[in-house]
Amino acid sequence: MTPHQLLIILRARWLVVFVTFVLVAASTAAVSLLSDKQYTATASVVLDVKPDPVSGTMGGMVATGYLATQVDIIKSDRVAKRVVSNLRMDSNLSVQSQWREATGGRGQLIDWLAGLLKGNLDVKPSRESNVINIEYVGADPDFAAAVANAFAKAYVDVNLELRVDPARQYAGFFDEQTKAARSRLETAQKALSDFQQANGITSNDERVDYETAKLNETSSQLTSIQAATTDSRSKRARADGNTVAEVMQSPLINGLKSDIARLEAKLIESGVNLGKNHPQTQRAESELAALKSQLESETRQITSSINTTYEVNRQREGQLQAALAAQKSRVLLLNQQRDEIRVLRGDIESAQRVFDSVSLRASQSSLESQTSQTNIAVLNPAVAPMFPSGPRVKLNIAIAMFLGGLLGVMLALSLEFTNRRVRSMDDLHELRDVILLGAISPAGGMMKPATGGRA
Repeated sequence: MTPHQLLIILRARWLVVFVTFVLVAASTAAVSLLSDKQYTATASVVLDVKPDPVSGTMGGMVATGYLATQVDIIKSDRVAKRVVSNLRMDSNLSVQSQWREATGGRGQLIDWLAGLLKGNLDVKPSRESNVINIEYVGADPDFAAAVANAFAKAYVDVNLELRVDPARQYAGFFDEQTKAARSRLETAQKALSDFQQANGITSNDERVDYETAKLNETSSQLTSIQAATTDSRSKRARADGNTVAEVMQSPLINGLKSDIARLEAKLIESGVNLGKNHPQTQRAESELAALKSQLESETRQITSSINTTYEVNRQREGQLQAALAAQKSRVLLLNQQRDEIRVLRGDIESAQRVFDSVSLRASQSSLESQTSQTNIAVLNPAVAPMFPSGPRVKLNIAIAMFLGGLLGVMLALSLEFTNRRVRSMDDLHELRDVILLGAISPAGGMMKPATGGRA
């Protein structure tokens, strides 16, 4: 359909368009003028973005959707029921009568009133700030303001409860965990104390160092004794005692050997000069025999002392070996005790860390459960509006005029297509079996009126 055809149809059916336009506009104007006036009261709340003094988290600057969550909380049944309770609407006799008439006494009065309040509630969060506007529409401006303020107050109270109630539950839970952690810590400390008392341990590290040093000293002594015993054994095994170093290095023996050598030389000389039976020769032989006897005696004493030293060294070696074995056992036992103490101290440190962590969380939960502050505050309380917010007569009439005109055009087109008529050459062009031979223009303007009569 061309714009020319549309204009022709509207001109032909202008009466339908006009009547429809007038009826819609007049009806809307009448309804708007006769409707009760509505008043909109607005209360504004602001969400603080400063860190929480207890938990350290940000109050408003949190994950995406925080404002949407707060809007849902304001629109929740819990907040609406709190408003009903705060305004004591459920105790009004007339309200109770209306509830019985509307529901027949089914359900709960507070739920019915909460639903009615939510129907006239509108919550609008700001796009670029943390301010939320709570709007309530009512026929009475004072009542609308009271309900808007009641919603703001109930929202703040419910928000505080949503923070405090879980914190109270957490506080009770962490109190029990703190008691259990303290009990485990005390058990670990008692186990360490009992172990130290049972083994007589005061400072295990210093004791281990002392016993280790004693072990090293005993081992060094045993090595020295074993070397001395080996040396004594080798000296004792020699058949000729004169080759022993102690004998060869003895000044007394060396002196005796020198005297014997001198007497022997003198004896030979005396035997040659004086003869064997001479008294001087015999005295020399007697002195020589005495010196040799003394030399043998001294040599036997040194050899005997070597045997004695060997036996003493063997006994000492056995004692040191037994002492070394006992000292090794003592050091091994101390090392085992030190390992046990390390395990027990590790248990204490682990239990201490758990106790500190749980105790800190319990203290934090306890503070959160006792807080009476929230990050939400009423920015602007609602006041009774002086002018109604609805109905908007001018706007409604303007919209009705537009819709009435549009409806009239649509109705005219519907009637036209229901009873199609040929109103222009364009309509004939749409018929395939019709051949256009010509067109006759309207006669208006072609006939000129007579200017005078006949003569």
